[in-house]
Amino acid sequence: MWISATKDYTGWGRREVTNDDEEKGKAAPGSLDTMVLVPTKATIKSRPIVIRGEALEKFPWLLHAFSTRHAGNLGFTKDASPRAVERNRTSFIAGLPGKAWPLVTLRQIHSDLIHQVSDAPGHPLSGDGLITRTAGLWLAVQTADCLPVIVADRRSRAVGVFHAGWRGTVKRIVEKGVGEMRRSFGTRPKNVYAAIGPGVHDCCYQVGAEVRDRFHSQFAYAGELFRETRDSDEIHERYPLLFLTARAPGHSEEHLPKKIFLDLVEANRRQLLDAGVPETHISASPLCTVCRNDLLFSYRKEKDAAGRLMAVVGISR
Repeated sequence: MWISATKDYTGWGRREVTNDDEEKGKAAPGSLDTMVLVPTKATIKSRPIVIRGEALEKFPWLLHAFSTRHAGNLGFTKDASPRAVERNRTSFIAGLPGKAWPLVTLRQIHSDLIHQVSDAPGHPLSGDGLITRTAGLWLAVQTADCLPVIVADRRSRAVGVFHAGWRGTVKRIVEKGVGEMRRSFGTRPKNVYAAIGPGVHDCCYQVGAEVRDRFHSQFAYAGELFRETRDSDEIHERYPLLFLTARAPGHSEEHLPKKIFLDLVEANRRQLLDAGVPETHISASPLCTVCRNDLLFSYRKEKDAAGRLMAVVGISR
């Protein structure tokens, strides 16, 4: 189950809806109404500003949010106005329970570099992960198809946020992130809860053979993360008798190019499991950034025009 919320004149409006995807089988992400919590007030017009994971909602000290495109572009992209991005960020943070806490962000480089922070740094940080046990900070990563992953240790009250594209995933950034929390804060994986935020799903994440090969070189279960299809051939389908052969059924289609799709969500879920996080402590948003481009930014769909979503996590004082 996932939760969306939006500001109205009285605060945060919420209504819960159970996601029954597991019973219906895996499919491309569907409508927001059936996947996440939707505000009911007519003045809200079903335009959620943030989405939150149920697994992290149970801890009152833990504050987190995954933005939607209705919060505006929160990243300093190529054609974005810096002033507009600053305004969007100020408005976004002001609407969160922590309000005016400092925002700690990264110059993201698709790496496995993780920074431990205890205050707002005085210089830009490069990397793709942030961890802390200090209250009163917003840790943030930005995405527009890559996965944002938030983790929290319910015992030590430590938190982390990670940017996991395919490059960071093949470098095991999320698995290493849990390890860094263990080294820095004494985190025990059995006490960790994790939420994988909206990102591109395997319905839309087509990759090249080189990406598949990189995963196969790193993970014994890599074969379970990929699926292959073949392009349709309009002439072949319209005039099938022209292509009759004595070969076994299906072999006459070998000339068609393959399409390879990566399940990035499952790849990161498996890393959390390998790090020792209990399966019942892991939740993943069913929303695909490409399928739900009306709600989320997608670089694959919008190219350079895509804005950036933001995942934030903080510890209340």
